[in-house]
Amino acid sequence: MGCYKHGVPAGPLARIAVAHHAIASLHAPSAHRLGVATRTAASGIAITFDDGPHPEGTPAILDVLAAHGACATFFVVGEQVRRRPALLARMRAEGHGIALHGDRHLLQTRRRGRALERDYARGIAAIEDAIGIRPLRHRPPYGIYSPAGLVHARAHGLAPLLWSAWGKDWRRLSTPERIAANALQGTGARAGEAVAEGDVMLLHDADFYSSDKSHRRTAAALAIILSTLEARGLATVLVA
Repeated sequence: MGCYKHGVPAGPLARIAVAHHAIASLHAPSAHRLGVATRTAASGIAITFDDGPHPEGTPAILDVLAAHGACATFFVVGEQVRRRPALLARMRAEGHGIALHGDRHLLQTRRRGRALERDYARGIAAIEDAIGIRPLRHRPPYGIYSPAGLVHARAHGLAPLLWSAWGKDWRRLSTPERIAANALQGTGARAGEAVAEGDVMLLHDADFYSSDKSHRRTAAALAIILSTLEARGLATVLVA
């Protein structure tokens, strides 16, 4: 395929995660007014993964990407990075992008400004300690920015990025086929349209904050997604 570079467990908590992701989709129309990008200017599809690194999910995803010669950008969580920094080293060595998803996976609208500022600083430091680079992109947990969260992201030199296509792969009863079908179509104003150059696709390589073992379905779905993109002549690109 080729890659081109561009400049909670199951149960009640899982249901909360689903609700928050649904809320995030309602925020998409206002994203541009807030100055938050949902697409890129790249000539290809930017596949992104949130919530890792995960000891099982992340290696499985990396193996699928390698088998297809594809690249992705991983929006990692600081508390997970500190537990397994070697996985960030593997991501970097294999040519993938690394961005920040926060230090803890908590909804920004429930946090005060000082706590948010510390969260950004700790998350950035976790990545720098692991691989010696500073992230350039950020996506908030559940895809929801608070006003203070946006201010602090930009103050730290992080460019906010949401998404224009998603697999909804955190759902407990989803299947790889359903995840792939969801991911291969746009959201918001482009809902129902096939993904096209510039789209940013959201998936998850971890099940820390979603349904148990959901990363296994995502890895299987990724193989379907990449084969479909190959058949359509669409390359994968980095955003970080």
